[in-house]
Amino acid sequence: MEIDVKSASLNTAAGAVCLVAYFEDEGIKGKGPIASLNRVLGGQIKMLTSSEKFSGKFLETLLMRTGGKIGFDRLVLLGLGKRVDVTEDRLRQSVGKGATLVQTMGLSEITLHCDAKMLGKAGVEILAQSLVEGLLLSLYRFDRLKTDQKNSTKITRCTVLVEDAKALAATEYGAVRGKVIAEGVCYTRDLCTMPSNMATPTYLANEATQIAESSGMSIEVFERDEIESMGMGAYAAVAQGTDEPPKFIVLQYHGAAKGRKKKPIVLVGKAVTFDTGGISLKPGANMEQMKYDMAGGATVLGVMKAVAALKLPLDIVAILPATDNMPSGKAIHPGDVVTSLSGKTIEIINTDAEGRLCLADALTYGTRFKPAAMINLATLTGACVVALGQHAMGMMGNNPALLKKVQAAGEAVSERTWELPLWDTYQNQIESPVADLQNVGGRGAGTITAGLFLKAFVGDVPWVHLDIAGTSWYNDGRHPYVPKGASGVGVRLLVHYLTTLTDRKPR
Repeated sequence: MEIDVKSASLNTAAGAVCLVAYFEDEGIKGKGPIASLNRVLGGQIKMLTSSEKFSGKFLETLLMRTGGKIGFDRLVLLGLGKRVDVTEDRLRQSVGKGATLVQTMGLSEITLHCDAKMLGKAGVEILAQSLVEGLLLSLYRFDRLKTDQKNSTKITRCTVLVEDAKALAATEYGAVRGKVIAEGVCYTRDLCTMPSNMATPTYLANEATQIAESSGMSIEVFERDEIESMGMGAYAAVAQGTDEPPKFIVLQYHGAAKGRKKKPIVLVGKAVTFDTGGISLKPGANMEQMKYDMAGGATVLGVMKAVAALKLPLDIVAILPATDNMPSGKAIHPGDVVTSLSGKTIEIINTDAEGRLCLADALTYGTRFKPAAMINLATLTGACVVALGQHAMGMMGNNPALLKKVQAAGEAVSERTWELPLWDTYQNQIESPVADLQNVGGRGAGTITAGLFLKAFVGDVPWVHLDIAGTSWYNDGRHPYVPKGASGVGVRLLVHYLTTLTDRKPR
């Protein structure tokens, strides 16, 4: 979508439709945009809000025609509740609700009114970013595989309208950042939604290669024989059951200035492009959704696209151990023992706990870069969904300072995390009688024991594990800018976190 930023007043600007904030505790009172519009429109807003029983409660919307009295044909009033309760996330949701309404009207353009005072001290940059994110994320649709595109009118142009000319540059900065980040999220959603016969490990490798070539990154893609010869016995064991070639993808972004090189940040994403469970076969119900078991890897690629577009002055390494997990005559069995890249031996108790096997070797490989921090994302455990539902990512790690930073980034962008303990008292659950470790620890504390398993492969590198099993896919739309299906969770959190490591503003 094309995003423009313009400085003009609501009363003089023109367009098909403009979304304007409306506060429940202010209405048409005072000297704000709504009061001004009501006067210009001859009291029309007051009349309509009374007759339509619109009070401005959060997520209420009111569509009205202006009768040619101003340059906009229509206005959509966005209920934000009380001004004191307004947050960036409420703005994203409200804009999402309004944009979805406009989409149904068959219009191709939209204007977002950006009131520089709306978020107070937070600033117009954050406001503009929130508005654009809400717009783009709410309008996301995966329709590339539909052959009938006749009734698919889309909004293709957005104008962000700011009345204070002095705030124009800041508004432009925020709008561009919002567009870049939202596009990263939508890219991740696309990858997760693509069917697994298309989004294969080879497809992910090709996507990573395109990202590298378009932004000056370096990339290595290791094939099955290389994976085996390098000693990645845990990852190779998962891949041995499928005819689909596995791809171990290492994508490096070199953003730090030569004179300011620091240790890189390593991002690792589980990339199981379809998970049947292997010999420990999953139930058939909803198995088609297991195409999104590569959501961790998809998130990492979405982050890398955004980081490159934002030109963050950091060095970042992305690692994706991509494979299917299939049952076959070649597949691993429960009871098999494999040797990981770290040299540790692992007894396979359940072949459906394959993600941690792939991550074990990927994390070990990641330590070779001597990173300042390593963060992995994975749809790792159903136990996380049981524990936290679909409202928070499970978070574990070995470094309190890093955990605190990741949690703060999640709170800032409303992608919330909840820390779970990695106490030594859980360790006996993953001890094996025949190997160094076993890949599951029983039903109790399944998310925690999975995290403890991963911890064994990171050494002393500061590390955080995010279990996104409950937050990466929704069978029903969560709210206006997170639709049914893939959510793209983690992209906004990680871009925010990475930005805090630079001298840039984190939003």
